[in-house]
Order: sequence, then structure tokens, then C-alpha cells
Amino acid sequence: MSPKLKRVSSIAVTATVLSVVAGVQGSGAIAQIPIAIQSEPTPQFVSEPVVQPLPTEPADEAASQDAQADAEAPITAETLAALVEAQPQPAELSDEMRCLAGAIYFEAKSESLPGQLAVGRVIINRSKSSRFPDSYCGVVYQPSQFSFVRGRKMPRINTKSRDWREAVAIAQIAHANSWHSKVEGALFFHARYVSPGWRLTRMARVDNHIFYR
Repeated sequence: MSPKLKRVSSIAVTATVLSVVAGVQGSGAIAQIPIAIQSEPTPQFVSEPVVQPLPTEPADEAASQDAQADAEAPITAETLAALVEAQPQPAELSDEMRCLAGAIYFEAKSESLPGQLAVGRVIINRSKSSRFPDSYCGVVYQPSQFSFVRGRKMPRINTKSRDWREAVAIAQIAHANSWHSKVEGALFFHARYVSPGWRLTRMARVDNHIFYR
């Protein structure tokens, strides 16, 4: 082959190669050829604390139940005096309990504890009878029933005195019916130095009062 022919052939081959390369670029196929192989990202795990409530221990439940039972259990004592001493002294009294304690205070503060309890039981028995008002205050303030009541009011009470603390305790005991009185069921009483001539069933004398039903 002559030198001129070889040069022409070489030029033709080069042109063919350039044409092929240009055609590949124009088709977009080259974009699908990965330039480099990238590794998958390493998973990152974040540890977070999980807080769960601890189960209640059986011993804690038992202690809680015992405490609740103690709070709900009635106060017991071997004597009325001991029961009076065991009664809590509330910071405030309801109107009903104040009426009951007030009647005990004014009618029997100079009496023995059983005598005070007997008066308290009469107030309560009347409130449960259809013959009288259905509340302690209604019974106490019923006209012409208790001599200490003046104009539907009680005299001033010395709430710092032992007599008042006893009256409150007796009122709580009578209200809860936590001590038996020898005049259970009594609806009436009067001082022993008067004789009203009532045609009622006499039950008993307790200190300076006589009780009837």
C-alpha cells in the first residue's frame, strides 16, 4: 500500500472511532455507567432508656390495706372514759354535731360520762322518731324543749374547756353508737328535783336526770 493510501486509511479509522464515541455520549447510556462503587451507609443505632413503672410489691399493698383498715375501724376501749380519751378532737364541727355536743354540754356537763351519753342518746333518738324533727339541730331548737335555748340560740360555749372536749367526744360516741347506754330508746328526761307528772314509761335514773320512753 502506498504511503498516501495508508494515511487516508488511518484518517478513516480515526473518524469512525470518534463517531462511535459521540454517538454513545448522545444516547445517554454513559450516564448509566457507574463511575465509582459506593458502599452502603453503616446503620446508626441510638440507645434510649426505657422507663417502666415498677410493680407494686405485695408487702406495700398489704401495708396500705392495713392502714386503710385501721383508719376505718371503729375506736374501741374497755371503759367509756378510755373511749372518750381516744376520740379525735376535730378542728371544726358540722352544724349537726355542734348542736348535739352543745345540748350535752349545757344539759349534762356536770354529770358523769354515762349521764352525758344518756342525754346525747335522747337527742339522737328524737331525731329518728316521727314525733320530733329529723335532725339534731331541729330537735335541740324545737320550741319549749330545752331550757338553755334562748331565741333559737345557745349561750356562748367555752370551747377551750375540758367540759366542751368531753361533750364533743360524747357526741361522737353517741352519734356512732359505739357505747351502750342504759337508757337506749329514751325520748324524754327531766331533772330529778322536778315532778312533771308525765304518763310515760320510766326507764332509769342516771345521775341527776330521770329518763323515759
